[in-house]
Amino acid sequence: MRILFIGDIIGKPGRDVVAEELPRLRDALKLDFVIANGENAAGGFGLTRATANEIFGAGVDCITTGNHWADQKEILSFISDEDRILRPKNYPAGTPGKGANLYTSREGASVLVVNVMGRVFMDPLDDPFAAVEAELAACPLGEGADAIVVDMHAEATSEKMAMGHFCDGRASLVVGTHSHVPTADAQVFPGGTAYQTDAGACADYDSVIGMDKFEPVQRFIRKISGSRYSPATGPATLCAVFVETNARGLAARVEPVRVGGRLKQTLPDV
Repeated sequence: MRILFIGDIIGKPGRDVVAEELPRLRDALKLDFVIANGENAAGGFGLTRATANEIFGAGVDCITTGNHWADQKEILSFISDEDRILRPKNYPAGTPGKGANLYTSREGASVLVVNVMGRVFMDPLDDPFAAVEAELAACPLGEGADAIVVDMHAEATSEKMAMGHFCDGRASLVVGTHSHVPTADAQVFPGGTAYQTDAGACADYDSVIGMDKFEPVQRFIRKISGSRYSPATGPATLCAVFVETNARGLAARVEPVRVGGRLKQTLPDV
């Protein structure tokens, strides 16, 4: 199976580059399933029904999120009824929505997607490792699911790496989100789980992690806010992680994807 995980979609430039590039990528890479982190899709903060539908219309099968998932309060009215959108599973019981779901690919394969959030330098949520363990135990790779993808939305690279090793041999891909910068450590761990510390973002990289650079720079210099952050509006790069699984659901290979915008372009050979 061939799966693409797209990094944080930031505002309209991020949505536009996904709409422009993903249909071509689905054909060129012969993709079976596409996941995208959409927590910054609506104006850089949160997700609305309209922006979610725009992302689904571009060819995304599942949207994961993170700490900004509820910044647009509109999502609270529909996330419980929209199985294709996940919020971090380790939020307290009773939080609207779900943190994991089993999907069916276009070719009929089953894909379990799990979304959790780290706790180092982040909100003090429930244990993400226990949350992932519960899902892996309930739906084991090769038995309950043909592929398993874990989105570890976290600040600390060490916490993301720990989750990758924790899942090694039990998941197809563990990928980090939240930092918005694609890391250079795509690899297959000894047990067969693909890993990359951060998928990056779909954003204009002439920016500060996707935001217009003036206000973030001023906040660092002056230590006071002058205005609200807003997404940078130049040409965006689509950053993603491509993984191909074997018959057991483990990773045969993993490679970064970068198309459009100002970053160096890279595409897997298929």
